[in-house]
Amino acid sequence: MKQTIQLRLGQQLTMTPQLQQAIKLLQLSTLDLQREIQDALESNLMLESADEAEAEASSGEVEERRRTSEASVDTEVRPEQTSMPDDLPLDSSWGDTYDSYSPSSHGGDSNGDYDPFAQQSRPQTLHDHLDWQLNLARLSARDRVIADALIDSIDVNGYLRLDLEDLPEALGDEQLELDEIEAVLHRIQSFDPVGVGARSLQECLLLQLRQLPAGQPYRDEAICICADHFTALSRNDLDELRRHSKMSPESLKEALALIRSMNPRPGSLVADMRPEYVIPDVIVRKHNGEWHIELNPETTPRLRVNPGYAKLIRRADDAPDNTCLKTHLQEARWFIKSLASRNDTVLRVATKIVELQQGFLEYGEEAMKPLVLRDVADSLELHESTVSRVTTQKYMHTPRGTFEFKYFFSSHVNTASGGECSSTAIRAFIRKLVAAEIPNKPLSDNKIAGILTDQGINVARRTVAKYREAMGIPPSNERKRLT
Repeated sequence: MKQTIQLRLGQQLTMTPQLQQAIKLLQLSTLDLQREIQDALESNLMLESADEAEAEASSGEVEERRRTSEASVDTEVRPEQTSMPDDLPLDSSWGDTYDSYSPSSHGGDSNGDYDPFAQQSRPQTLHDHLDWQLNLARLSARDRVIADALIDSIDVNGYLRLDLEDLPEALGDEQLELDEIEAVLHRIQSFDPVGVGARSLQECLLLQLRQLPAGQPYRDEAICICADHFTALSRNDLDELRRHSKMSPESLKEALALIRSMNPRPGSLVADMRPEYVIPDVIVRKHNGEWHIELNPETTPRLRVNPGYAKLIRRADDAPDNTCLKTHLQEARWFIKSLASRNDTVLRVATKIVELQQGFLEYGEEAMKPLVLRDVADSLELHESTVSRVTTQKYMHTPRGTFEFKYFFSSHVNTASGGECSSTAIRAFIRKLVAAEIPNKPLSDNKIAGILTDQGINVARRTVAKYREAMGIPPSNERKRLT
């Protein structure tokens, strides 16, 4: 084989470190971005927060002025008194008499700001709550082992997810009888919250109803329905309930209302779930008839290169320390540039979304227009993947609430006039129709599709069913109520 040399021309896309960093920052959520910025501030000595630097400078000036003021009036301050005078004005305070008195600060905060929520322990779980009640109960050692195993098998909703017949094998005690396990289970079912330890929804409702006072109106009727006619209740078959229970329409209505007031997930009453707050990336306001879009200053901290460390760099020096400073300086500049590029892209995409969905901001969901990523990408001369990264886990605060960017994108359905209607607007129409329906004659999916067709929106029955299920609206037979 003969060796030859050939010259070829070609194009190749190379992902530079700067581009990789910009793409990484672009797809981060607000919380992840704050964590990334904090990591960069801790690892790069050239980076510093401009807000913190300005705050430290201003606090230093204030402290200097305070020291000067104290020095000027030091000779005028009376000496500290060691005894309380006999005649004090009625409106005097302790600090006016004793200069050395100062209230103690909490939590070791030098600024004196005490945050009571910062001292909270870990959230209490349902298992912890049941264990606490179990420790107060007087049980034998054998019953305590059974109770521990039963509590371990209760899920976060309060239901027992264990077959009692399998418990002897799980505990390694084949002589354990089912009646003994049932007795311990009944003891646990008397714990708080009411209904915990139930093995089914029917048992959970019965436990809660039987805990009500005997004089509770319609308590016996509700227990009868749950105990003897639960199948018809689960289907919301009002005709069968009325026929088999022999109740009057008014009694049946009140009994069903009492059943619906019970909690089907009693364990959720104890679980101490800390709320996760959504921090919007963009804030939208209307001023003088025009919509203004701005970045949330809380999510976009100002970074800068530390001028003190930057002055230490010697350009012609190749010493290891100087080389390290140069590397950190270059990385700091790349990070600041990538962060500015991210903020600019987020603001551009948010501005275009507000421009295209101004009808939603003015009139609500029914005025939402169909929108896809390509529409925004073509308008801003960006790639669809870039718009997809921007709209993921980014939130916009508007007068109508806080929404994710992706909320404003939806598919379309053709209308009779040749136009297009957003799927979000169709969901709003369906929700409005269901809210205004007659309780004892709810609208079926076919009827809703017919009403939408009369309004010029061509939508099939199965499409209505899909949108209804996505919104968590039950079918017509489950929405039927007695008037």
